[in-house]
Amino acid sequence: MFSGVYALKSYIALHTLPVLKVTSQEIRKIMGRMEGKVAFLTGAGAGIAKATAIAFAREGARVALFELNVETGRSLEAEIRASGGEAIFIKTDVTQDESVRNAVAATVKAYGRLDVIMNCAGGSLQEDVPVHKMDLDVWHRTIALNLLHPFLCCRYGIPHLIDAGGGSIINFASHLGLKGSERPAYAASKGGIVSFTQTLAAQYAGHGIRANAIAPGLVRTERSIKRWENKELVDNPDSHYLSHLAQLKLYPFSIGEPEHIAAIAVFLASDESHMLTGTTIAADGGRSSYIKVMAE
Repeated sequence: MFSGVYALKSYIALHTLPVLKVTSQEIRKIMGRMEGKVAFLTGAGAGIAKATAIAFAREGARVALFELNVETGRSLEAEIRASGGEAIFIKTDVTQDESVRNAVAATVKAYGRLDVIMNCAGGSLQEDVPVHKMDLDVWHRTIALNLLHPFLCCRYGIPHLIDAGGGSIINFASHLGLKGSERPAYAASKGGIVSFTQTLAAQYAGHGIRANAIAPGLVRTERSIKRWENKELVDNPDSHYLSHLAQLKLYPFSIGEPEHIAAIAVFLASDESHMLTGTTIAADGGRSSYIKVMAE
């Protein structure tokens, strides 16, 4: 009987292909999972959307960067272009109808088509407190950023996906939108994304359009690092921080880098995910899938 090591060496010897020397242009073709596609991404100046824009461009897509912050938007545009990619920054307030309409029109004017919509801008407010204490403005602002914004982007983007013969819509939910949360406005807005995505998938399948969502756990974006990894909090932990550490111990895969989520987005934007639509991918290390009360 063959030993495990011998069997592995035999398999490698039989199946390893000879090393091929390729040019940088040929490497780009090999990596070009999104070659020829045009995508716009909201909130593109930082975090997950920034990492995804870089990944899309690396895979051959031309990207429109929808961002309200001019400094971060211009910086990413320059970074992608310096790396040989194609990108255009478009200042956009994703909660305003006219701003979104103009941004989508500018994308199509610049690149001639649209294939991928990625609605990533979003966030929560510290004032997202229990319902009977919440200021009405906090509710409206949260819903506008997390739920109205994807609606507006789809409202103006989908006709161009239809013109292109199909495409991919990627929305962003949250693990807190898949279960109850202490932040009712945020949880409601992200839970709404799940249903909205399913409805888009049903309504536009006949046009060759797929719609999926990603529900991340904790991602080490600039904002997250500032919130959870600042020295003052580490040196003087409060109850929220201790609870946070306990959750990470229970669910060690629930924290990741923006690039981890970007890799999922590339898959959903590419033709590799041809059979996925109406799905929410819970990239949360199991937090929405099972309950653990004690670390091993």
